[in-house]
Amino acid sequence: QANTLSSTMDPVKRRAGQVQNKTPAPVQITAEQILLKTKERQEKEPAPPAQKITDVDELNDFRLRKRKQFEDRVRQQRYNINVWLKYAAFEESQHDFRRARSVFERTLDVDPRNPTVYIKYAEMETRYKHFNHARNVWNRAITQLPRVDIFWYKYTFFEEMLGNIPAARQIFDRWMGWKPDTPAWIAFVKLEMRYHEHERARQILERFIQCHPVLPSYLKYAKFLEKNLHDIEGARAIYQRAYAELGLTFANTDQYYCAFAQFEERQKQVERARTLYRFALEHLPRTQAPRLYAMFAQFEKQHGDRAAIEDVIVSKRRFQYEQELKADKCNYDVWFDYARLEESQGNPEHIREVYQRAISCVPPEEDKRLWRRYIYLWINFAMYEELEAKDDARAERIYQLCIDNVIPHTKFTFAKMWVLYSQFLVRQKKLPEARALLGRAIRTCPKHRIFRHAIELETQLGAVNACRQLHQRYIMWAPTASAAWVRFAEFETDLGEVDRARAIYDMAANQAAMDVPEAIWKAYIDMEIAQANPEGVRAIYERLLGRAGTVKVWVSYALFETDNDPALARAVFERGYKTIPKDMPDERATLLDSWRDFEERYGTPETQATVRSKLPTRQKKQRPIVGPDGQVQGWEEYIAYTFPEDAAQARSKMLAKAKAWKLKQQQQQRRL
Repeated sequence: QANTLSSTMDPVKRRAGQVQNKTPAPVQITAEQILLKTKERQEKEPAPPAQKITDVDELNDFRLRKRKQFEDRVRQQRYNINVWLKYAAFEESQHDFRRARSVFERTLDVDPRNPTVYIKYAEMETRYKHFNHARNVWNRAITQLPRVDIFWYKYTFFEEMLGNIPAARQIFDRWMGWKPDTPAWIAFVKLEMRYHEHERARQILERFIQCHPVLPSYLKYAKFLEKNLHDIEGARAIYQRAYAELGLTFANTDQYYCAFAQFEERQKQVERARTLYRFALEHLPRTQAPRLYAMFAQFEKQHGDRAAIEDVIVSKRRFQYEQELKADKCNYDVWFDYARLEESQGNPEHIREVYQRAISCVPPEEDKRLWRRYIYLWINFAMYEELEAKDDARAERIYQLCIDNVIPHTKFTFAKMWVLYSQFLVRQKKLPEARALLGRAIRTCPKHRIFRHAIELETQLGAVNACRQLHQRYIMWAPTASAAWVRFAEFETDLGEVDRARAIYDMAANQAAMDVPEAIWKAYIDMEIAQANPEGVRAIYERLLGRAGTVKVWVSYALFETDNDPALARAVFERGYKTIPKDMPDERATLLDSWRDFEERYGTPETQATVRSKLPTRQKKQRPIVGPDGQVQGWEEYIAYTFPEDAAQARSKMLAKAKAWKLKQQQQQRRL
C-alpha cells in the first residue's frame, strides 16, 4: 500500500491520461454482445397498410386523385423536371400512353434542351414496341441537340437492335457531318466491322483522318489495319503518310517514333525498329528523349547486348548533363541527377569527382534563397561518404569544411547542417565535440532548431542542469516565442517541479508581446487540469478573461466547469452573456449556441426554455463593399442577428417616445 500511495502521489509517475488500475474486469462484455442486445430490444415499426383496388370505380378514383396531385405539383414546381418524369412514369404504369406522351410533350415545352427527357421519352416508346414513335423522338432529339453524343449512340443502337442496318448507317453518316470526336468515328467503324464491311470501315477511317488530321488519328488508322485487317503494308504506309502529311511540327514526337518502332518490332523487323529509335534520338529534343531511351533500352534488352546498351544510355545521360551544365553551372537540380547517376554506377572516383565539381559551384550571391539547394550537395556528399563509402574521416572533413569555410554565418546559416554534424559526432561517440559544436552554433548563429536539438540531446543524456540552462538561454534569445516557454514549462512538469512550471507560465503570460499567446494559456490550463487543481484553472481563466474576454475563452471556461459542476458552468455562461458587448452580435450568438447545447445535455426544461428565449433570429442580408476610393465595388452577404432583449428595449423606447408625443399633443390642444 505504501508503494502504491507513493507512486500515486508522485507527479512524475502520475501523468495526464494514464490508467492507474489495469486489472481486467470480472465480467468481460464485447462490442458484439452490446450490438446483439440492442438489436434484440429494437421494436419493429408497423408497416403501412396495403391498399387494394377491387373495382373500376376505385381505380378511376385512384387515377383521378394521383393526377390531381401531379398536376398540383407541376404547377407549383414547373421547372423541376423530376416531377414531370414521375408524372409520365405514372401514366406509363397505367398504360395510358396518350396521356404519357402528353406529359412528355408538356415537359419538353418547359425544358426543350434537357437530354434526360428525350431519353426517357424514347425508352418508354421502345419498351412497349412503339418503334415509329421512338424514331420520331430520336429524330427530334438529334435535330434539337446534335452535339449531345448519347442521342446518336442510342439512336444507332436502337436501329441496329431492330436489324435496320442501313438506317443505322445513315444515322452515322448524318452524325459524321457534325465532325464529332474520335469515339464516334470508332463506333461507326465497329458497326461496319460487326457486319464484315471491311472496305466501308477503311473508307470511314480515311474520312476520319481528313476530319481530324492529328497524329493520334493516323495511329488509330494504322493500328486498325494491322490488328483487324492484317494489312501490314497498308499500316506501314499510314505511318509514313503521317510523317509526310503532318510534317516535323506534329509528327516529330516520341509518341510517333515509339508507335512506329513497336509496329516494326511486332513484325520482326528488328533492324528497322533500331533505325527508327536511333533516328528519333538524334532528331528529337532532349525533353522528349527520356521515354525513348527507356524504350530503346527495353528493346535492346530483348534483341541486343544488355551491357552495351546500358553503357550507351549512361554515356548519353552524362553527355546530356554536361551540356546542361555548360549552359548553367549553378543548375543544382542537374548536379543532383548527375550525382545519382554516378552513384547508380558505383564508381567512387567518378562519384567524388562529380560532388567536388558540384560543391565548387558556389552561388553567385549571398542570398539564402539561392543557397537552399546548394547546401544539400554538401549534405548528400557527407552522407555518401559515411553510409556508402564508409569513410568517416572524409565525411567529418566535409562537415568541417562546409561549416568553417563555406556558409557565411554572419549573414545567414543552416540549422540542418549544424544538427546533422552534431548527430554524426554522436554516432562517432564524440559527445564532448558534439556539445561544443552546438554551443558554438548557439553563440554564433542561434536558431530555434539548434536550441531544440541541443535540449533534446541533453535530455537524452540526463543532464537536467544543462537542459535548464539551455531553456533559459532559449527564452532569453527568443522571449516572444511561445513554443520555447511551453517547452521549458513542460520540461519542469515532467521533472515534477510544478511550482517552477507555474512560475514559467506566469512569466510567459506577463510578457508584453508573444507570437502565439493563446498557446501559453492553453498549456498552462492543461497543466493545472493534469495536476487536478480546479482552483488554479479557475484563477487562470479569470486572469485570461481580464485580458481578453473573447467568446472562445468564455465557452472554454464553461466547458471546464461542466466537468466539475454544471451550475458553475451555467453561471459562467450567464456572466459571459452579460459581459459581451451588444455591438458584437456574432460573439453573443456563438455563446448562446454553446449555452443551448449545454442546457440540452445538463439543464432542466426551465433553464432550456430560458436559453431558447434568448436565442436570436438570423436573417441573411446584403451590404455594399466600399473601396478605398469610396466607390461601391460589389455586395456581400452577412448574417444579421436580432436578439429578443434588444427588440424589447427598442419597443419600450418607441412606446416612451409615443407617450411623450401624445402628452405634447394634448398640451397643445388645451392651449388652443
